[in-house]
Amino acid sequence: MSDNTTPTTPHSPRSLKEAWIALAGLSAVFLFEMLDNSILNVALPTIGRELHASTTALQWVTGVYAVVFGGLMLAFGAIADRFGRRRIMLIGLVLLGVASLATLFVTTSGELIAVRAVMGVAAAMTTPGSIALAFRLFDGDRLRVRAMTLISTVGLVGLAIGPTAGGFVLAVAPWQVLLLVNVPIAVLAIIGIRIGIAADDPAELHRDPIDIAGAALGTATIVLALVAPTLFVNEGVGSWAPWAVTAATLAGAAGFVVRERSARHPLLDLKLVARPLVSSGLAFKAATGLAVAGMGYMVTLQLQLDWGWPPFLASIGMLPQVVVLIFGGPLSNRFIERVGLERSAWLSAIAVVAGLAMYGLFSGFGYVWIAIALALVAAGIRVNGVVAGTNVLRGLPQNRTSIGAALVDTASEVATAVGIAVTGTILATLFVGSIAQPHWTSGQRSQFEAGILIAGLTLTAIAASLVGFGIARSRRAVDSPPIVFTDNSPS
Repeated sequence: MSDNTTPTTPHSPRSLKEAWIALAGLSAVFLFEMLDNSILNVALPTIGRELHASTTALQWVTGVYAVVFGGLMLAFGAIADRFGRRRIMLIGLVLLGVASLATLFVTTSGELIAVRAVMGVAAAMTTPGSIALAFRLFDGDRLRVRAMTLISTVGLVGLAIGPTAGGFVLAVAPWQVLLLVNVPIAVLAIIGIRIGIAADDPAELHRDPIDIAGAALGTATIVLALVAPTLFVNEGVGSWAPWAVTAATLAGAAGFVVRERSARHPLLDLKLVARPLVSSGLAFKAATGLAVAGMGYMVTLQLQLDWGWPPFLASIGMLPQVVVLIFGGPLSNRFIERVGLERSAWLSAIAVVAGLAMYGLFSGFGYVWIAIALALVAAGIRVNGVVAGTNVLRGLPQNRTSIGAALVDTASEVATAVGIAVTGTILATLFVGSIAQPHWTSGQRSQFEAGILIAGLTLTAIAASLVGFGIARSRRAVDSPPIVFTDNSPS
């Protein structure tokens, strides 16, 4: 990993300290993304009672955010590369603040779902930009990696403390406060970005016409891809609805590829996606997203439903993952600097697959195996979450960084949905009766344990295939040497 991939400009910060205002703003953006759903989940029972919401409505309170967020990222990434990354991010932050304030006036579940949808639009406008602007803020790969590690750490802290913080807030305040917390976060982000990041240089944007047809096809395909897994879990494999949506997803994807290959100014140049650094980074990111979602879903069910742990104890059981994610930043930085970006990307992805396989094979033999698997997967994610995105952006032209960042997030979102769908469908197929009912029979317990084994190994096989593809592609990229530090190297 070279310390300077492009010539240093007089305006480029030489250390993280010099860019602290900008990094504070960008960290606030990522905090919003990570904190938003995790802090709200604990309030769903309260929201259901106060707004008289059905189970389906409650599901869409959280689900609509992910669907809109995932569906619009590519479109807003392309828009940001044309009209300015900083500008689109600031507009999105204002939209976030307004939508959060609108929570004060919500009286029905439908209104709350609408507010959450607008927040999803704001997230699609801001989150990819946080990666792209952090990457472009520095000229050297070393500082880019450290900046992204810092930003991701802030987000992971929000993800980890979200449920606990939400529980404390609900004890003393109404549930609306959980969404109003986005307002000061948005204000902090706006201040940091306006002061710390210069306006976009027109020379680093491109003026190609927007591919409206491609944007529509891409958005529809991603939305359908995110909705289909939920239908498989809720409706079951015997229902026509999830299969119809899956067929529509495949048709939309085929239409999108045909459109992008034939368009004079495509939304997403598929030749850029085929570049070794880009395709390998996306494969690694998808593998980790698949593993995290599927394993998190299985561990939660196993600890509470199979082993009978109360929710509080089950949350304690997830601590190995939380500790590694929050405190593993310095170690992950040293690892990346020692072995280089490309090697650390595929080594960390292999660690995720190994942890997933360990869980699938040995989770039935006691909690210690689950703890080791959680820690191993978390260690892989801690590294891969930074280097996969960095490699994707390194493999793209300067005027395509926003859509590159959007690609990274989209790959993770879709893979997350697939991971939950695969796990939920396998468990629903093998388990007879309601999985949430207490006092399982011995037969149901055996069915669940078989489902965990099959689901874990299925996800392992899918993730391993993605990692294998990523490794094959990364070997075609120019490998970078490790960084050599001196005592006076800026930090």
